[in-house]
Amino acid sequence: MPTFIRLCALGLVLILAQFVAPTAHATGRTAADQPATGQAQAAAECGRGRTVVRNTNAAASWAPVTPAKWQFPGDQVILAQAGEERPGPRRPFEYAVLEKGPAFGSVQIDAEVRLDTPTSVSNRDVIIVFGYRSDTEFYYAHLSQDNTIYPHNGIFVVNNADRLRIDDQWNGQVGAPPAVTDEQWHKVRVRFCTDTGRISVFVDGSTTPLMTATDHTFASGRVGFGSFDNIGRVRGLTVTGTPACKTS
Repeated sequence: MPTFIRLCALGLVLILAQFVAPTAHATGRTAADQPATGQAQAAAECGRGRTVVRNTNAAASWAPVTPAKWQFPGDQVILAQAGEERPGPRRPFEYAVLEKGPAFGSVQIDAEVRLDTPTSVSNRDVIIVFGYRSDTEFYYAHLSQDNTIYPHNGIFVVNNADRLRIDDQWNGQVGAPPAVTDEQWHKVRVRFCTDTGRISVFVDGSTTPLMTATDHTFASGRVGFGSFDNIGRVRGLTVTGTPACKTS
């Protein structure tokens, strides 16, 4: 039987205080987080909580698939070696799950990412993982230079089967505009609203999502970072949302 998830009570939030910090304002958002016109309603519908996990660069905060492929210099998290295909359903080869703080229901992930694979490799990527339940149960946002092939530059779900593309932008031939086309740092925000199932991916501070999807496969889980089969890095990863707790 699968493990069911329910929202944590206030008591658990207090227990987790050693891992998380409250946001600076009573609203739970800084000025930079205030939704622009057209985003306010979506943010209200999300019911995203105010629990925040930050300062996530330490090695102890992460659980990689293959620890030897990762580096943790203190100011960023680096996937230094490309992953290798593993048995089971088709899914990203290498990623690390954030173990600091709780699993989340509705959640927003903010970070800066960089693709270290040279731009001469058109299908290079990094991924943001969310709703992670197990190695074969999670969502991920695939941020790529290529947007012309099914597994590139989209939103996917892995549910004990080969990854399935679920974003609204894919039309069978092309998807959203490429998320990253250089080797520079880029701001990324992934927002998942469990009540509506709405998933939105924003790049470089845009108030209009680059990718969107609606899915109810998973109601909660952990977040992570990695790549399907390339190398890259993340820094400043901050998670804001509603903690979830497991019940049998």
